[in-house]
Amino acid sequence: MDIRIINRSGNPLPSYETSGAAGADIRAHLEAPVSLAPFERKLIPTGLYIELPEGFEAQIRPRSGLAIKKGITLLNTPGTIDSDYRGEIKVILINLSNEAQHIHPGDRIAQMVISTYQRANWDLVEALEVSSRGAGGFGHTGVN
Repeated sequence: MDIRIINRSGNPLPSYETSGAAGADIRAHLEAPVSLAPFERKLIPTGLYIELPEGFEAQIRPRSGLAIKKGITLLNTPGTIDSDYRGEIKVILINLSNEAQHIHPGDRIAQMVISTYQRANWDLVEALEVSSRGAGGFGHTGVN
């Protein structure tokens, strides 16, 4: 699939790091390093703008290496970029560690997955069909 993209960052385009990767890494477009204090969140620009075909979305997801090594993850995850959005892709990072963390220009900060979606037509009814699960949720099947 071809996706039109503008890159105003000077960083490489989103890239798949392995042949089986579903997510393409995206990088921070910063002029200087940014510090994140413990539990602080910041909006980090990427310098990327995309044009998705109708029926597709881009999901912005955390990178597992940042999460385990630095305690940095994303709020609003997965973030959705709609097919009609033409603004800059920005990523909401949060530092869940107990010490300050730093994001440097060009750091890989998130991954982007392109997915199809379907829009629903809502059929208002008075009752739903019974299932074996019913309304059970939030751990109703036990701990193990």
